[in-house]
Amino acid sequence: MTLSKRLAGLFKSSQLALFREIEPPAAAPAAPATPRPRSLLLGDRAVGYELRRARRRSIGFTVSAEGLKVSAPRWVGLPEIEAALRGKQDWILRKLEEQQERARRQRAAQVLWGEGGQLPYLGQVLTLRLGGLARYEPASRELHLGLPAEADPAQVREAALAWLAGRARALFEQRCRHYATALSVRYTRLSLSSAQTRWGSASASGAIRLSWRLILLAPELIDYVVAHEMAHLHEMNHSPRFWAVVASVMPDYETARQRLREVALPTLEL
Repeated sequence: MTLSKRLAGLFKSSQLALFREIEPPAAAPAAPATPRPRSLLLGDRAVGYELRRARRRSIGFTVSAEGLKVSAPRWVGLPEIEAALRGKQDWILRKLEEQQERARRQRAAQVLWGEGGQLPYLGQVLTLRLGGLARYEPASRELHLGLPAEADPAQVREAALAWLAGRARALFEQRCRHYATALSVRYTRLSLSSAQTRWGSASASGAIRLSWRLILLAPELIDYVVAHEMAHLHEMNHSPRFWAVVASVMPDYETARQRLREVALPTLEL
């Protein structure tokens, strides 16, 4: 069984719906129009952006790896939107540059899936070794995968990611127990996801969901995410009261929060 299938079983659940068709299905509703890409000169740079109309009272801006996205009320005209973009010009250009730098760092950190390949593990560099018995040597930070020297990159990647996912679950369970006790809360379930940008989530039912990719980060960043999600079991919001709960177990959480924003991990793809 491939890693993707095993992880799908680990990270996802599915439901089977049974039905008997009585009438021909109704015509599917028309798909929403794809937002038209636009461009505007900000300073001396032509900046492309995607404009979406939404039910909101103000104009919102989001800068991500996909670029600049603008959400605006339907009644706001394009001249007003462009004026708002120019008003946020410095912030937009800075955020776009940060995203470009992050992408450059990710490309530079491309993993070699073979003998001597390196990838992050708990904030340090882990070296992959082929041949011999499967084992992890903490002193030298070497992961022996137990694969033959001629193993292809897909096999190496599958074995390495399976090992990381196993380590992630063991560590996250321990840290969840620690912060649940520290905050006097009770979580009902811990599940892992393969999300690349959303590190974690918490539900009102007490279910905690964490990205297994957190295992690549330094322990203090993992602790921040776990403490953050556990604090949501007190406050399901990001109010001052919520941050006070986080600070009660992690006084310097703002440092970890900023470091987490600047993380640039390899894509881990072939």
